[in-house]
Amino acid sequence: MAATLDGAVALVTGASSGIGEATARSLAARGAAVAMMGRRVGRLEELAAEIEEGGGSALAIPADVTEQTEAEAAVQRTVDDLGRLDILVNDAGVMLLGPALSASVEEWNRMVAVNVLGLLYTTRAALPHLLRAAEDSPRRVADLVNIGSVAGRQARAGSAVYNLTKFGVRAFSEGLRQEVTRRHVRVSLVEPGRVSTELWSHMRKEALEESDRRFQGVEPLNAEDIADTITYVVTRSRDVAINEILVRPTEQEG
Repeated sequence: MAATLDGAVALVTGASSGIGEATARSLAARGAAVAMMGRRVGRLEELAAEIEEGGGSALAIPADVTEQTEAEAAVQRTVDDLGRLDILVNDAGVMLLGPALSASVEEWNRMVAVNVLGLLYTTRAALPHLLRAAEDSPRRVADLVNIGSVAGRQARAGSAVYNLTKFGVRAFSEGLRQEVTRRHVRVSLVEPGRVSTELWSHMRKEALEESDRRFQGVEPLNAEDIADTITYVVTRSRDVAINEILVRPTEQEG
């Protein structure tokens, strides 16, 4: 196990709240310099200041992953300002649940744009830098961590398009893993169950009520639980790759 991430540089998308925010803190605590990408500049700057006050190195990058040029520029700025890129965590995502018959196409477009296209844009821009890091960094390995979901394993009524995006992330992660694993870029998929984050606030009222009924009596995970999992994944020794990890609350059945 790599005890620290000293000298490594990480970029975390969706870092202005929830899992992304917690992951940025966790990686910084292990010694990584962390670039944080998101749309809410105030939150990013507050988090960067907090990390730096604690002795870490942080860079706030206001950007929208759904805009290809912004995603590419965020990756390049990370490399320009912090010197390299060793770890990419694709956390940005939205979950707009509800019956397909009453959903708006705008909701579908938003989920595909953030959950799929945004992930693809940052990944494509980051891959050359990750491959280079795997060759010349002290760790001699690089990491790409995609955040999937239980919804990427099991389809349910009321979440068809969200399922589509997360099944797609799972398939892409595995296909890409096979392409780059012999070059020591580890592609990992972390699939959370119910986590208490702002993700739930994006949903329509009726969808949120249905979800609350489904998870009644289930104590959700918190963002730090998933950040701890991500940190575990990227701190394995060079010869160990955690390809896929499913993390549910103990009481969650499906």
